[in-house]
Amino acid sequence: MPASEAPNRPAGRIVVIEGDITLEAVDAVVNAANSALRRGGGVDGAIHRAAGPELQRELATLGGCPTGECRLSGGHRLAAPHIIHCVGPVWQGGRDDEDALLASCYRQALALACRHGLSSLAFPAISTGIYGFPRDRAAAIAVATVREELARDATVTEVRFVCFDRETAETYRQVLGDQNPG
Repeated sequence: MPASEAPNRPAGRIVVIEGDITLEAVDAVVNAANSALRRGGGVDGAIHRAAGPELQRELATLGGCPTGECRLSGGHRLAAPHIIHCVGPVWQGGRDDEDALLASCYRQALALACRHGLSSLAFPAISTGIYGFPRDRAAAIAVATVREELARDATVTEVRFVCFDRETAETYRQVLGDQNPG
């Protein structure tokens, strides 16, 4: 049922976790991927290692993914049965539409989850590692976009922001607190 038909239902639950995204038992883990959908470093490398070589074989059939878009694959050896691969923008000082491209990653990941009936997702802090997106700015975009999308469609009932380190987790918690009414 769309969120518009259930006005008294919470738009979704958002939690922040400091930990290893590869261990999350959710319907889909979101990967901070590169446009070639080839094993990289950081979150992407960790997901590839945990999912096993079958993941790269599957991704090789998808033909890449443009910045700001997402692709769905199986979870292979992960606890999550699916992986949503999002290609976030490389930070260029804010002059190359990075904010909109990052928001698009979150928006498209949630839309893909809705289309496939996935109700729980674990997101990393997309683009904040080697891609250099400022952590505070990325967290604000992520939380605002996820909240907007959860209010629009009630399919996804839980979103976890899984942060690798304490500083990132605290940033997300602060943004969530700043945007919570009362």
